[in-house]
Amino acid sequence: METYITVKGFDEDSFVEKRSKFIGYIKHVETEKEATDFIAEIRSKHWDATHNVYAYSLRKNQIKRYSDDNEPQGTAGMPVLDVLQKSNVVDVVVVVTRYFGGILLGGGGLVRAYSHSASIALKKIGTVTMQMCSECELSCTYTQYGKIPATIASLDGVVDDSEFTDNVKVKFHIPCDNLIKLNEILSELTCGECSANELSKSFFEQKN
Repeated sequence: METYITVKGFDEDSFVEKRSKFIGYIKHVETEKEATDFIAEIRSKHWDATHNVYAYSLRKNQIKRYSDDNEPQGTAGMPVLDVLQKSNVVDVVVVVTRYFGGILLGGGGLVRAYSHSASIALKKIGTVTMQMCSECELSCTYTQYGKIPATIASLDGVVDDSEFTDNVKVKFHIPCDNLIKLNEILSELTCGECSANELSKSFFEQKN
C-alpha cells in the first residue's frame, strides 16, 4: 500500500521565549517554486524581522532544503527540517519568523525554540495520510445501484460522481488493494453483470 503523510492548506502558531517572538508558518506545497514563493511572501510580510528561517521537504525527487538566515549555523533551519523529517511529513514548507527580544538564547536555546516553533505549527495544521487509489467507473441498472454505494464505502472507497440515464454510471476511487475484492462482491451482487473498470491511479486522502 503506497502512502505518504502531508498537510493541507496553511496555518500558523507563535510563542515568546525570553522576549523573542517566534512565528511558525506552515503550508502545503508540491514544487520548489511553490515553496520559494511562500518563503518570499513571508519574508516580504516580515521584512523587519530579525530572521526568517525556513525548511521544506518535497516528495518528488525527495528534495529537502533549509536556511538558518544568519542564525548560528545548525541552530535554526536544520532543527526545523528535523521536525518535518521525524514526523515523516512531505510536500510542506515551514518559515519561522523571529523578532529578537534583546536576550541571547544560546545555541541550545535556539535549537529548542526553532524546533518548538515548527512543532506547534505542525500540530496546529495537523497531518493527513495520502493513499494511492484506483480511479474507477462502473455501469449498473437502477435496481443494482441500490447496494453499490454502500459496497464501495465498505471497502474505504468514495463515490465521486453518479450519472443517471438509462442506466447508472458511477465514478469512484478506492484503495488499489481493495479493487479486486470489490469486483468479487459486485459479481456476487449482480450475478456477474457488473464490474468496476480502473481508469487511472492517483493519491487521495486516506479515510479515518
